[in-house]
Order: sequence, then structure tokens, then C-alpha cells
Amino acid sequence: MKKVIFKLLLLLLVFTSCDNGYEELNVDPTKSSQIDAASKLTATQLRMSGERYEAWRANLIYQSTMMQHIATTASYWSGDKYFWNKGYASSLWDRYYSGPVKGIEDILAQLKKEEQPAEMIAIARIQRVVIYQRLTDLYGDIPYSEAGKGYLDGILTPKYDLQSDIYADMLKELEESAAELSTGTSKWGAADLIFDGDQAKWKKYANSMMLRLALRMIKVDAAAAQEWATKAIAGGVMTSNSDIAYIQHTPGPEGINKNGNGEAFSADSNPRLSKTFVDFLNGDPRLPILGARRSDKSTIVANLKGLPNGLDSDLLKTLTGEDDTNAYAEPNRAIITGEDAPMFFQTYAEVEFMLAESAFRWGLAGGNVESHYNAGVTAAMKYLSIYGSAATISDVKIQEYLTNKPFVAANALQMIGDQYWVATFLNEYETFANWRRTGFPNLVPVNYPGNETNGTIPRRLTYTTSEQVVNPTNYAAAIAAQGPDVLTTRVWWDK
Repeated sequence: MKKVIFKLLLLLLVFTSCDNGYEELNVDPTKSSQIDAASKLTATQLRMSGERYEAWRANLIYQSTMMQHIATTASYWSGDKYFWNKGYASSLWDRYYSGPVKGIEDILAQLKKEEQPAEMIAIARIQRVVIYQRLTDLYGDIPYSEAGKGYLDGILTPKYDLQSDIYADMLKELEESAAELSTGTSKWGAADLIFDGDQAKWKKYANSMMLRLALRMIKVDAAAAQEWATKAIAGGVMTSNSDIAYIQHTPGPEGINKNGNGEAFSADSNPRLSKTFVDFLNGDPRLPILGARRSDKSTIVANLKGLPNGLDSDLLKTLTGEDDTNAYAEPNRAIITGEDAPMFFQTYAEVEFMLAESAFRWGLAGGNVESHYNAGVTAAMKYLSIYGSAATISDVKIQEYLTNKPFVAANALQMIGDQYWVATFLNEYETFANWRRTGFPNLVPVNYPGNETNGTIPRRLTYTTSEQVVNPTNYAAAIAAQGPDVLTTRVWWDK
């Protein structure tokens, strides 16, 4: 477990702003260098992890239900019914551009001005990619090259860069940054909540992110996908669960220290595990860790049933004769939904599944697809122990699962995609992106009355509506380049 470094309220002054993300910070720009860059990094990482606002709306209400990890009958859970709540859909944009984007751009400017070590700049550059990757994968073309430059360069209406250009630059940033890192401890030290300044782990993270971005491009540029996957693997990706990129949250002293998903679960009793998810987990030792019956908290597998997606209370009554959802499984509140729970950004399990896919497609990573698949399943079960001892799964149970549900080479990509879906539960940004890329798992859409997508699963979320007022020219250019600002428009790599 990593210890969260509590910072003074000074941290909040660095990034707090009531604007839309492109105005000047509410601090004197001539004094920004007087605030230690380490304090800024801590705050930026916590804000990147997510607060209740966007974790509730973008991660859970929309993506977790669209990806059929979670289901509810509550009408405001828009993603469960493919409704378009524009404020919910833009929640990540609203929070990220006014928080982590400003923060990381300010940090990089300060590091260069102060002539700090190259390894500190490299880690900040990797952190920057993590922030923008989440934004561009969710929205498509976004402000990138000019973003966060309100007080730095006076750019208040940034252009939207093409996602293809953003990807090219992010890959370059990862490659160059990884090359700057050695095996020592960064000057960031404990201010780095993810790896405590461990350069070797940041290097692995950079290459693992490179592999993620490489595979995102498989449908639009297979040659480039292979080229970058080869570079990533050769550079050295994660090799164990000790390399996982995550923040261990705490229940205070400020809201910023808390897990945003956990805050949402504390406030909302509606989420249940989706029937699609529970049915897939039949015979899986993860089920009683991830789920518990709402009514009595039972984790006996026979008591755990999933709620179908796309229902309201009336439809539930018609379909099942039931008046409420208390008999259904919810995310296990004794283990995984705490405000002090870890927030995962990329896991070793995901990397092993990507290595399995790379081995299948191109013979990379030794070419043994089954070995990487089994390693991915094993890692996905074992990393849950980071939630606490109650989430520990024994080697015997893992081996039983792999024996009872063995790898089948003829179904390699589907099995890899299905397990990736399970492994990214609650990191729904990654679940949604990987599903759009691969088509796995094979989700059956809902067709709730009055939905916005004609009964198809959305392909992106939508820009904040204020952009039409504060940045109309660049907003219009983005629409002309990418397509209508609606839930069904596909981003560049999702062809």
C-alpha cells in the first residue's frame, strides 16, 4: 500500500478555478513558481484519479452501465438507458480541463524554468499522457497542444487537435520520456503517489501505456500498431503486480484524498451488478469479492444474481414481478467501494492480456498466447488483494478456474477481450475504450423507450455545452472534422 501524502489547503489554491478550463488560474502567474512543484504533482495526481463529480457521472453512471458491469433502475443513470444527459456526459471534460490539465501543464513549465532534472520532467510528461489519453479516448478530437495554457501563454480558446495527431505525439512523449529514466529514485520522491519516485516503475508504465496506445490503433493503422507494440515490449513493460499504476486513497482529511468511485457509492445505493457481468463470473472466484446481495450482504454465490440492464422500476415489475432490487447483487461494499479504496490506472493483468494479443497477432512477446493469457487471468485475480486480505484468492482456486475454463486458441481474441473486461471493472474509462477497439465482450444492447442511440451502445461521450459559447470557432471546426457532437459519433481509432 502506498501512503497518501496529506497536503495543506495550499494545494487546492493551485488548481481551484470556477472557469471552464481555459481561463487564467485564480493565482498570480508570477508567483506560481514559488509553490513547490512536488506539491503540485501530488494534487494533480489526486485530481486525475477523480473526484466524486466525474467518477459518479462519467465513470459509473455512463460507462459502467454501457459496458454492463453495473445496472440500475434509477432513471438518472443515463448510461443504462442510452439517454443523453449533456452535463453528465461532459463531466470528465469539465473536471479535467479545470484541474489535472492545468496542473500538469503548469508543472512542466515550472520544471523547465527551474532547470530541474530530466527524470522529473520525464515523469511529468508520462503523467501528462495519462491525463490526455483518458480525455481523447472518451471525446475524440480535443484541445491538446494549446490546452492548459491560459495563464502560461494567454491561450483562452485552444484549438482542437485531431486524435490521430494527439496519438502520434503521446507515443513520442512516452518513448522520449522512457529513455530519460534510469533505475534510481526520482527527486519527486514521496510526492509521487503512484510509484514514490521509482524511475524503473515509471519506465515500465511508460512502455505499458505505449502498448495500450499501440493496440488502440489496430483498426486504423495496423502497421503502426505493430511498430509501437514492438517498441513497447522491447523497452520493458510491467512484469508483476508490484508494477501496477494506482493510488491508494484515504478517507481524508480533504475530499481530494478520497476515492471518487467510493464517494459516489457512499452517496448512491442504486448500483447493482449487471446480469451480463454476474453470468460471466459464474464459477469465477472473483464473484463473491466483487459482489454481495444488497438485502443482507450475502456473498454466497447462489445468492448473487445480476440485474438486467435497461430497466426502470415499472419494467422490472413487468419482467420479474419484483418491486425493488434488494435481492440483486451490488458492488461489494465491504471490500471494493470504500472511499479509501485504491484507484487503478493500469494493471499488470491488462499488460499480460495485451501481450497475449500481440503474440497472437504478430508473434511478439515470445509468441506464446496461452502463457500470457493465463498470466493475465492469474494477475487479475491476485491484484484484488490490494483491496485488503478479504479479497485474496488462493493459487489453488486460480488454477481450478484455469483448468475448468481453459484457454481455447480458436477463440483467443474473444477470451482475451472478455478477461480484459473483467480485469478493468471500475476503471470504466479503459473498459469502454477497449470494448470499442475489440468488440469484446459481445454485449447485447438495450433498447429503452426514448433512448438517444436507436438502441445501439454509445461510442463516445460529448463535449461540454459551454464550448459552443466560449470557444465556438474551434468547437465548430472539431465538429466538422470528427462528426456531430452526439453519443454515436466514433472517434478516430474506432472505425
